[in-house]
Amino acid sequence: MKIARVESRCECQAQLVAELDEARVVVRGFVNDRARGRELLAPANATKKIDDKQVDVGWSCPVCTRNTLRTFNVEALAYH
Repeated sequence: MKIARVESRCECQAQLVAELDEARVVVRGFVNDRARGRELLAPANATKKIDDKQVDVGWSCPVCTRNTLRTFNVEALAYH
């Protein structure tokens, strides 16, 4: 299975990361906590737009408990 990784900053400056499969479904969501050298689980979900050229990814930030929603262009995703 090929995975694409999307990243964004929360309002609290935590680095939110989500890994998407080729169907643009979230496989894993987490926060990179570099100060403590660990990853924190950050529940994430993806929704496809009607035109199928964008995907919305929403996270629940474990650092500040905010819900963060970001839109990503599907054509910019790089699968590995």
